Amino acid sequence: MRHQKAGRRLSRTTEHRTAMLRNLITSLLEHERVETTRAKAKEARQWAEQIISLAKRGDLHARRQALAVVRSKKVVAKLFGDLRERFLERPGGYTRIVPLGIRVGDGAPMSILELVGRPEKLPKAKKKKAPGGVK
Repeated sequence: MRHQKAGRRLSRTTEHRTAMLRNLITSLLEHERVETTRAKAKEARQWAEQIISLAKRGDLHARRQALAVVRSKKVVAKLFGDLRERFLERPGGYTRIVPLGIRVGDGAPMSILELVGRPEKLPKAKKKKAPGGVK
């Protein structure tokens, strides 16, 4: 029994799980949105909230702690720049999990893990042509 054991194992060894979550957090901070299974999203959310809280502190020690988790210096620069300004006044809750449905291959529940307050880049609407080439 796993009484008082925090965190999900995700059917992986400790090293594999840590590496996977570090990659997931790096992708989330780089692209501000990532599609994954619900269990991974719930686990990665905890890590992401902690990393963003480090960025809000903004000192050198916090930057080095973030670099210990996030795998890209470019992403850490974005985190301590743009993302820090976006979340500076927010007391918490920097991420949201949006359920997508069930994955076709194995039936795993899928979700989108994204940062809140994300600027939406909507594609331009294309003009539809009338059928038959008539304008």
